Amino acid sequence: MRKILLFIPFFVFLILGVFFYLQLGKDTQYMPSALIGKKVPDFKLVSLETDQLLTQEDLPKQAYLINFWGTWCPACHVEHPFLVELAAQGVTLVGVDYKDEKALAEQWLSEKGNPYTMILMDELGHFGVDLGVTGAPETFVVNRSGDIVYRHQGPITVENWPEIRGYLQ
Repeated sequence: MRKILLFIPFFVFLILGVFFYLQLGKDTQYMPSALIGKKVPDFKLVSLETDQLLTQEDLPKQAYLINFWGTWCPACHVEHPFLVELAAQGVTLVGVDYKDEKALAEQWLSEKGNPYTMILMDELGHFGVDLGVTGAPETFVVNRSGDIVYRHQGPITVENWPEIRGYLQ
């Protein structure tokens, strides 16, 4: 019995080694969303532009992107010019000003341009939690039926746009 106990550390090491070996080559940045294939969760948020209370009934009826951003987010500064280009090409963007101050967001959009057809203010981050947002920028693709079909973490760039655009069809 004592000899068997001596082999326990070896077996633990062997099991951990196999587990870590199987993880090699996997995309460590990918985090699947539990909401893929489901409707956008219910929300009641204030519009940055009109101060009106908006709900999911006010969302666009065609395919669109929901983009979480904030003036405090360095990667959002990188992403924003490309979003302005996408809007000019006719891509429908719903912006969610995430955990931010209204005055700062208004100044940001005034200086950098506004690519959004609608901007929701999620000052406390509750809508972000409902969608499983881990940080900004984060973007969700919503199809014509109102179902979330894709989640992208990080800035949208020229390099990753073709993949995201494929889900927007």
